[in-house]
Amino acid sequence: MKILIHGKNLELTGALKEYTEAKIEKATHHYKDIVKEADIHLSIEKNPKVAFQTAEVTIFANGTVIRAEEKTENLYSSIDLVSNKLCRKLRKYKERNNKTVHNNPKNKESFPIESEESRFSDKDLFKAGREAILPEPSIKNKYFEMNPISVEDARKQLDLIDHDFYVFRNKKNNELQVIYKRNHGGYGLIQSK
Repeated sequence: MKILIHGKNLELTGALKEYTEAKIEKATHHYKDIVKEADIHLSIEKNPKVAFQTAEVTIFANGTVIRAEEKTENLYSSIDLVSNKLCRKLRKYKERNNKTVHNNPKNKESFPIESEESRFSDKDLFKAGREAILPEPSIKNKYFEMNPISVEDARKQLDLIDHDFYVFRNKKNNELQVIYKRNHGGYGLIQSK
């Protein structure tokens, strides 16, 4: 397995690298057949009032991205927690992919996809004569290979990456769509008309 470790606002010492590699290798030990690469980002907040130290790990397993992130006041503690979280996610991923699928409806996972019109309107967003001025944001480009997958596979992928949404190419119509976690439970699907 290939392990890449990056540091932000900290010096990556030999001891820190060894500790991180040992923890991630231990978490992925039983999944060596599916895990190809681990990308690890360790960071410390510059603001002294915010004492968060973050460990973020992205695993590439047979074309699937599995991501875990933890923030605590101690970087070693963050590494411990993220390795435990990663181990649980890998176990969940492997269990899902090793299940024998039958035509029994009890074995099929399903979820309702609600189509709802936008609840947001721009009236009353700004008071008359007032306008919001925001600084120019920086844009970070990311490129991904988007093989067509089903909505159900996209939902499973969303559960593995620790994000609120997942962009995918739908297998049925080859269109880009977004599946997201709703605030009050369940999932939503954004698609073009």
